[in-house]
Amino acid sequence: MKLILGLGVTGLSVARFFNKNNISFRIADSRQEPPMLKISKNENLLHDFYFGEWNVSLLDDISEIIISPGIAESELIVRWARKKNISIISDIELFGRYVKAPMIGITGSNGKSTVTQLLGEMALASSLKAYICGNIGNPVMESMNDDAELYIVELSSYQLDYTNHLDLYAGVITNISPDHLDRYSTYNDYISSKLSIYNYSKFNIVNLNESEVSEIIGDNLFSIEQSESRCDFFASEKNDLYEVFHQDKLLMSSNDISVVGKHNIENILAALTLGYRFGLSVDVMKETVMGFKGLVHRLEFVSTINQVDFYNDSKSTNAISTITAINALDAKYANLVLILGGIAKKEDYSELFKLISQKVKTVILIGESSSDFCRHIDGPRVVVSESMKEAVEISKEASESGAVVLSPGCASFDMFDNFNNRGEVFKHHVLEDN
Repeated sequence: MKLILGLGVTGLSVARFFNKNNISFRIADSRQEPPMLKISKNENLLHDFYFGEWNVSLLDDISEIIISPGIAESELIVRWARKKNISIISDIELFGRYVKAPMIGITGSNGKSTVTQLLGEMALASSLKAYICGNIGNPVMESMNDDAELYIVELSSYQLDYTNHLDLYAGVITNISPDHLDRYSTYNDYISSKLSIYNYSKFNIVNLNESEVSEIIGDNLFSIEQSESRCDFFASEKNDLYEVFHQDKLLMSSNDISVVGKHNIENILAALTLGYRFGLSVDVMKETVMGFKGLVHRLEFVSTINQVDFYNDSKSTNAISTITAINALDAKYANLVLILGGIAKKEDYSELFKLISQKVKTVILIGESSSDFCRHIDGPRVVVSESMKEAVEISKEASESGAVVLSPGCASFDMFDNFNNRGEVFKHHVLEDN
């Protein structure tokens, strides 16, 4: 019998697959009312289930566990399973056993969702039956389709941790920076988790600008301002613009694209290189890039109000994401207002505070980190807000020109359901009365 640990969207997708294919399974969740409980009841998936504090008897007669990525190795149920030598796998590994079409895997601390979506749009524009899935929001088991010609899969470090066997056509790491350090004993453990994607890849796609992966033997390389002759795609800065090249041919400049920032140039290079490795037309990929609007909650342009541009970067849940957003907007705007805060992660925010002091005019703090962050920010005007509505109102008063960006650098759960909810609330208050 299979054991599904965790009844969120991942667990639900696995239960549906097992039920459809007459594979016996048990569902367990440490929460009394897991998120997908009602749906599971309605779909008659609860043949054998247990909700509540973990119990070792859950492992009776279990041959394999499919685990939700949010359940850590330190959980009792995982430790018991390891002692009993019961195989624990991710939904990604399960998916890989059944699909026939090639898979491309994309991971990284930041940018992986953008690369996944952009590559997916490139494949679709090339008339491929391509499916975009994984950590980006569509569980892989829900994306399985007999007509698929390509799966483009975003992989989190948590999913990789529970993957033992996988056959990827190609894999890439966008970048690596400190994140999820509450889950890993050391930063090196987190790095190792990300690097494991190359253990499963037929072709390694390597970002030469990322020091943690630049020594990996790559089949295809990309970079900004580095080893251009070795790269299939590279970019160079010229007159405050980035020019993107395929080998020696100029493809486009940052004036030709909608997304902003050096980090998005790097994301574009990753998608181009992956697509080129798979055999997509460079011309089709170029057209796709030029029409790409980016992802919601990732430096998403919201509106221009009284000559001020508003951006929603709610997906920023760590310091490096907010650093990236500030640098991207600083290249375009002289005046910048930043809405920052939430539940701070266990990471070093000192570089972010230093950058804020140099490049941000006004900082509006929200959430439980406000008092701590307030003590560390020196230079710009700092205002503490009790709500997103108030933060947006203050930002409108503080801005005469330039840009306002919600880029919290923190988790959202102190005030919101998730980063999506935080971003939607921000956009609502930006647009109301306008």
